[in-house]
Amino acid sequence: MSDEQKKAKLWGGRFHGQASRAAEDFNSSIAVDQRLAADDIRGSRSHARMLGARGIISAADAAAIDAGLSAIAAELEAGTLAIDMEAEDIHTFIEQELTRRIGAAGGRLHTARSRNDQIATDLRLYLRREIGGLEAQLRELIAVLLRIAEQHTLTVLPGYTHLQKAQPLSLAHHLLAYAQMLRRDCGRFADTAARMNSCPLGSGALAGTPFDIDREATALELGFDLPCANSLDGVSDRDFALEFLAACSITMMHFSRLCEELILWNSPDFGYISIDDAYATGSSIMPQKKNPDMAELIRGKTGRVYGDLLALLTTMKGLPLAYNKDMQEDKAAVFDALDTLKACAGILAPMLATIAVDERRMRDSAAGGFINATDLADYLVGKGMPFRDAHSVSGQCVAYAEGKGCALSELSLDEYRRFSPLIGDDVFAAIDLAQCLSARDSAGGPAPRAVEAALEELRRWLEKQPAGVKV
Repeated sequence: MSDEQKKAKLWGGRFHGQASRAAEDFNSSIAVDQRLAADDIRGSRSHARMLGARGIISAADAAAIDAGLSAIAAELEAGTLAIDMEAEDIHTFIEQELTRRIGAAGGRLHTARSRNDQIATDLRLYLRREIGGLEAQLRELIAVLLRIAEQHTLTVLPGYTHLQKAQPLSLAHHLLAYAQMLRRDCGRFADTAARMNSCPLGSGALAGTPFDIDREATALELGFDLPCANSLDGVSDRDFALEFLAACSITMMHFSRLCEELILWNSPDFGYISIDDAYATGSSIMPQKKNPDMAELIRGKTGRVYGDLLALLTTMKGLPLAYNKDMQEDKAAVFDALDTLKACAGILAPMLATIAVDERRMRDSAAGGFINATDLADYLVGKGMPFRDAHSVSGQCVAYAEGKGCALSELSLDEYRRFSPLIGDDVFAAIDLAQCLSARDSAGGPAPRAVEAALEELRRWLEKQPAGVKV
């Protein structure tokens, strides 16, 4: 290996032979980690300023490094500097570009630092920023759900258990269930960002450094709460990446459940909604088809994000402390999950905002399936009958009506009184769907009054969030 080839590697001094081209390509990560360039430069500038302030390198060298890195960052952002895809990783490219520009001073940047603590810092900086964008997307999706719910507090549809009609709900109440899921997702991402907000910089390769560095200064300058407490943990921890992937997976699960309902509701057999043409496709052979492909793709991509989580869990499960090259695989999983979630959120919000709701179809569907049977039992309880007996009487009424091929509301009073003398004329008001809905006004329930309270609370929550969302 020539001196020039050794210099091309940040680690080349120990080696005499030259790595095979196949091995170099296999080892390279720049195709993946190039998106960390801005964060790598930000961490390096902070590190260089700290080295200069502590007298570990000269003030002149620190200033030259800072200016050189600033120029590289500006050119990368402007697109006037191309990343060399032959470099081993983004750290190598930036350090070599810096040294090419400012000479020997560039070689002093890596004093008291390893690529191990460097990449751990870069990835935290990157994810911390991206999490803010994800939370904004989730809040926008919540706002869309809120806007639709506001229009449908009185729109009755059947609620299901076991995919069988169970009890009456309002469309607003149904959609607000998803709003609460996404609200928890926002909290999970916020918690993840808070837990990752300790700075690995200064941990070195694994055992810190003998140089008199100021870890607190770099941590605070980079917006971290404090330095990582243990140098081994600082470089080998990927809990923050796993937690991020877990939060992505749970969010995608929520997306998938919502999309599954949109797909069902959009089908002719349900007909509750119609997905806008902008978010559907046709068939190459069946002219009548309008397929909910965007919703199906979101549902399908959920498995991809689960795979990213499982991949990194599997990578990490057998690794001894501290850094191992296996951990280079963390970024591919994290970036893929992030990109997938962002793309899905970007499609789901406008697709949901443009659905057409068939209120009559929902109500007609709710009128079948005996979803007011529980309300009949509750009516009997109100007349003094024990619930278990009331449950039995209501079930007998359902069986009788089912045999006649009619709804509970279509039975006559005389027919009802065959099953209990407690049943009076007021039973028909008690089992009316609108009344069934209004009666369920316990906190968090589907009654219009309870739903209005939930809507108002959600509005207040959204207004308090960063970079407020229009509601």
